[in-house]
Amino acid sequence: MAYDKNIPYNDLPDLAPQDVESLELLRHAINAARQLAELKGLCETMPDPRLLLNSIVLQESRESSAIENIVTTWDELFRAEADKPVEGSPVKEVLRYREAMYAGLKFMQEHGNLITTNNLVQIVQTIKNNDAGIRNQPGTQLRSSITGEVIFTPPCCEDIIRNKLAALEQFINTNTEQIDPLIKMALLHYQFEAIHPFADGNGRTGRILNNLYLVQQNLLPQPVLYLSAYISDNKQDYYQLLRRVTEQGNWSDWILFILTAITTTAQQTTKKIRDMILLKAETEAKMREVLKGSYNQELLHILFTHPYVKIDTLVNKKLAHRQTASGYLKKLTAAGVLTPQKTGKTTYYINQGLTEILSRRS
Repeated sequence: MAYDKNIPYNDLPDLAPQDVESLELLRHAINAARQLAELKGLCETMPDPRLLLNSIVLQESRESSAIENIVTTWDELFRAEADKPVEGSPVKEVLRYREAMYAGLKFMQEHGNLITTNNLVQIVQTIKNNDAGIRNQPGTQLRSSITGEVIFTPPCCEDIIRNKLAALEQFINTNTEQIDPLIKMALLHYQFEAIHPFADGNGRTGRILNNLYLVQQNLLPQPVLYLSAYISDNKQDYYQLLRRVTEQGNWSDWILFILTAITTTAQQTTKKIRDMILLKAETEAKMREVLKGSYNQELLHILFTHPYVKIDTLVNKKLAHRQTASGYLKKLTAAGVLTPQKTGKTTYYINQGLTEILSRRS
């Protein structure tokens, strides 16, 4: 049966290694792998990569959510980290994306380094904060936000979707030398988005899948690739190229898009992390000078995992009693390490250098 965008795409072919590796694509894949290797090496030289992972994943969370029109400002996001955001607010959804990224990574590592349907279900349930499962109701169609016309009708319903996810699992978790792993990532990302297994949260789950796959393939030690910013900046091309695979079988342009995204993003992420490492070293030197014998490595850690802190942050982490915590923050403010911002009755102390690095687009 010929493809028809108005009926469920139950004839979506299962993925298999295929002849898509032109010399041009392989050249781009080699370049992307080189940039990833540099990023991986940088992460592996860090004494505690978790120190910066939290901040990088927060960026990815914000950009991935923005693609789905869940928009937050950096100020809202950083303040929410220091407070308890309201359930149902956009900022809470962004923070749940980061939680889902960590949950997906932990699940994969606890289950033989495999990426499975159950893992993907857990990710979407964390993102949506509900017990969502595989779509089991007909009627799902993707429509243009401008014209309202149907642009794609994904497979239906649960039994068919589960069969297609099982085939996708096998494709992801079967190592083969027949296909470059980064080209394979482009294929599996398309396939997951085409299956569209959930009622909501597919885009964000698919972008988490990208990072988990790179970790699974040992191309990165942690899910630090800040890929959603590139997709957000090229959103129209992203969706158009997905459609061209479905409607025209045009894999080449789609794969080139993903490889370019990986290359660009890996370069940008590497620069961000280098700048963060340099800032951390400079901040540590200032803190030792200002706090002298009261210097605490854990305080430095907090300032680079939580760009906005308040007195309660230090108290709740049992770093210091309130009066002592207040003294630390005031001394660091006077030295220019932190910038105070009063919002209502609360004063936030901002690691301005870190927020500037995190909030820039490149």
